[in-house]
Amino acid sequence: MTVYLGTHGEIELRRVYDGTVLESTIEAGSADVNAAEKRFSFDFAPGTIVTGDQIEITEKDGKALDFISGYSESSIKRYAFVDDLLGVRLYTTFALAVSGGKANSIALAEPTSKLEIKVKVEGSAPRLLAQVRSFEINTERETVDTTGLSEEFRTRVNTLISGSGRITAFWEYTGDTSNELPMYLYELAHRTKVGSNFVGRFYIKKAGYNPSGVAARNDDEIWWRVEAIITAAAIQFAPDNTVQITADFITTGELRLRMDLEPKVALLQEDSGEIRLNQDDSAKLSL
Repeated sequence: MTVYLGTHGEIELRRVYDGTVLESTIEAGSADVNAAEKRFSFDFAPGTIVTGDQIEITEKDGKALDFISGYSESSIKRYAFVDDLLGVRLYTTFALAVSGGKANSIALAEPTSKLEIKVKVEGSAPRLLAQVRSFEINTERETVDTTGLSEEFRTRVNTLISGSGRITAFWEYTGDTSNELPMYLYELAHRTKVGSNFVGRFYIKKAGYNPSGVAARNDDEIWWRVEAIITAAAIQFAPDNTVQITADFITTGELRLRMDLEPKVALLQEDSGEIRLNQDDSAKLSL
């Protein structure tokens, strides 16, 4: 019998939103754009957009978004950093957005005319959740009583499946910015208009972790795929202990235990070369 330790699990999170489109105005000659600080603002409630969100800004009438320096298109998609005063800076990557700061943000310019904008939060790529300490997944199946009046024993049939769970991580709000930071779980619970939904993969066996010693099992992967919503989040603080964050969630859709037990075979071109993906030169297509 092979015993697996909980040291090689991990969580992948993908940000999702409920389709809400925000509408606002950027006025020419106003304080909406501070070009020197590379910072702009528009009307949105606190918690609507959080740091690290990928947002798409579109001018409703097709005008150029000229408050972005040197930009002549009517739509742009970038990552956002949101400060305590709801000021927004734009960045080209998720890591830069989470790090914040003026140096790496996109240069802005004073708008020449009034701009009517629409802002949409985009779903981004799955990212590992940093500093995870533990997680749990609970599955429940409801039943319906079908007992007849003349029966001696109660009978039931099964119906719908629901799930819930909890994530515990060491609190981190900056540092490992290539991954999703635990502070996001707390921010996610306080979103106001775009919801606190996420799609997650909770791995209990990853490729390369193989205590069985059987070569054929080395690349096996087993995980839960969860569509869920954060219902509660708490930051635990004690002077003699590490600061940790705990997030509870319930499922809003499919909850399945997935297994990938087949060997991975690369899909090749006619010249036997690997097919590379444009967005990531290190990635390749597999069968």
